[in-house]
Amino acid sequence: MDHKTPAAFRPDFLWGAATSAYQVEGAWDTDGKGPSVQDARGNYPEGTTDFKVAADHYHRFEEDVRLFSELGLKAYRLSIAWTRIVPDGDGPVNPDGVAFYHRLFDALLAHGIEPVVTVYHFDLPQALQDKGGWTSRSTIDAFARYCEVLFEEYGSKVKHWLTINEQNMMILHGAAIGTSATTSDDPKRELYQQNHHMMLAQARVTKTCHDMLPAAKIGPAPNISVVYPATSRPEDVLAASDYNAIRNWLYLDMAAYGTYNPTAWAWMTERGIAPEIAEGDLEVLAAGRADYLALNYYTTATVAAPLEDGAVTYEGGDQQLAVGEAGVFRAVSNPHLARTEFGWEIDPVGFRTTLRDVYDRYRLPIMVTENGLGGYDTIEDGEIHDDYRIAYLSEHIEQMRLAVADGVDVIGYHPWSAMDLISTHQGVAKRYGFIYVDRDEFDLKELRRIRKDSFFWYQQLIKGNGAL
Repeated sequence: MDHKTPAAFRPDFLWGAATSAYQVEGAWDTDGKGPSVQDARGNYPEGTTDFKVAADHYHRFEEDVRLFSELGLKAYRLSIAWTRIVPDGDGPVNPDGVAFYHRLFDALLAHGIEPVVTVYHFDLPQALQDKGGWTSRSTIDAFARYCEVLFEEYGSKVKHWLTINEQNMMILHGAAIGTSATTSDDPKRELYQQNHHMMLAQARVTKTCHDMLPAAKIGPAPNISVVYPATSRPEDVLAASDYNAIRNWLYLDMAAYGTYNPTAWAWMTERGIAPEIAEGDLEVLAAGRADYLALNYYTTATVAAPLEDGAVTYEGGDQQLAVGEAGVFRAVSNPHLARTEFGWEIDPVGFRTTLRDVYDRYRLPIMVTENGLGGYDTIEDGEIHDDYRIAYLSEHIEQMRLAVADGVDVIGYHPWSAMDLISTHQGVAKRYGFIYVDRDEFDLKELRRIRKDSFFWYQQLIKGNGAL
């Protein structure tokens, strides 16, 4: 629908930006930090760097926070590296790691920036992976204990918590993001057992947060996007509904209602991959209701009914591109959408539709925790002219404003990313940040920070509370 009067964002809207620990911090083995599964990876895409130095935010956070303050951020969405706090995942707490995040939070708060903290962003301790990872129920206990440490240490400084980043992508496309590790002869069933254990862990931690920090808010951060049917053909509409359940509602139903989505459960049962549910699990899940829903949005998906000869999947090992399952749906391109340099479809209107669909279904506040454009940024006479990023973000923010006018309660927006970091798929070359970090894949140079044109554009947008 059209709106005659533009909607205003709420006065306390959290204009922020986002990063994750393993992609930005570096210092992978400094001050007692243990190795995560990302540190132990040996299958980086050819020609791309590892995460050992990244943007060296660990050693340069004071400079970075000053830049965030200059940018005008009201909030900064970051993640804590589990292995800085508990190096082996379930053993002694590392005081140096604890102290680092105290320093970081203190610096943010001193500049009037609210930390929005993700407790787990793709970086399971390798020591826990060696014991079975999320396939083992003991990892649930380790995660719950780790989060208790975080709530005890940082509860007075952090009011907005996020549990698990993109759990749905870890299950659907774990190989692409370095988190897929199965050992059984039925890997898909094992993955959905892992998924069940993560849901239990999330529910336990959500309840613990409510018990320990009654003034705080907590929710999940999945990657959510509306799924279009390729045509109005009923079979295509049904395929889109099925994939919506598998990709989106399975995860949000659990966070909001504490129950499994019925269509997704029927699919798992039909495929023989439904998880084993132990006595008491359903009660744990029901007790862990989210206060808000965070979501990462980059693009939409378009699917059609499956062909008789099976699924169609795109190439590239990219969680935004690789979809399709025999007997359920097949991925198709959307001819109405442009694409980024890296092949992702661009759909600002789909952002509005996604926000509306999520809010219509759950009636919980929504915090956007990732949205952005990866591009091949280049320095020209000491400057970075990223008009393409400004165009992408402005179009999405305008559609978010229209979603607010539609009645959606959006409480914050954190573009990916605050500064350049190491992309999961394309290393340094795929840049997202408002702040350029001057390094190449294997040449660290001086890691100099340079404000991009989008930095100054976003700075002015925040000053006007989203006025474009």
